Amino acid sequence: MKLYDYPPAPNPRRVRIFLAEKGIQVPTEAVDLRQGAQLSETFRRINPQCVVPYLVLDDGTGISESIAICRYFEALQPDPPLFGKTPLEQALVEMWSRRAEFEGLLAVADALRNSAPAFKNRALPGADDFEQIPALVERGQRRTKRFFDVLEERLAHSTFLAGDFFSVADITAFVTVDFAGWIKLTLPETHINARRWYETVRARPSASA
Repeated sequence: MKLYDYPPAPNPRRVRIFLAEKGIQVPTEAVDLRQGAQLSETFRRINPQCVVPYLVLDDGTGISESIAICRYFEALQPDPPLFGKTPLEQALVEMWSRRAEFEGLLAVADALRNSAPAFKNRALPGADDFEQIPALVERGQRRTKRFFDVLEERLAHSTFLAGDFFSVADITAFVTVDFAGWIKLTLPETHINARRWYETVRARPSASA
């Protein structure tokens, strides 16, 4: 088993935090995205999608997508449960996990990948090139700020996103807040509930994974 990783990137970090919460160690190999190693012929033979994280099992099966990898390990080792235990908890985790990804993580990615010179002609991850769309930068920034408001509204009434328990939804939201720093956005000082939650998650040993 091997996990193809790139430490600075947010999606591989989601998996590393998840594994740290589980106490699972997996051999890793760094793919230098900054140097375009994900587009090399060597890595294309491993993962034609040209993205990380990418998990290769002992039998050669490959699993991409952060949450899919996390679900695999959740099934292998259910404790501690990070996708919820009861049907309601699982539904809430799924809801907040998707909201954190679509309303937060992808909003930051839009703002970053459509503005940074390093992503010229690489506005979307993957094997194909896509031109930057400048109009998506301002929209991504606005959506990120709105996501901060969503966090504040939710966490005014809940310890963590899905309830009183830590879950994969918190991992995605936490990584998103840090990722927003790449576009020079941070949780506002007025968002006291979101900042309380952020500091709580940051204090967990897994946060440094």
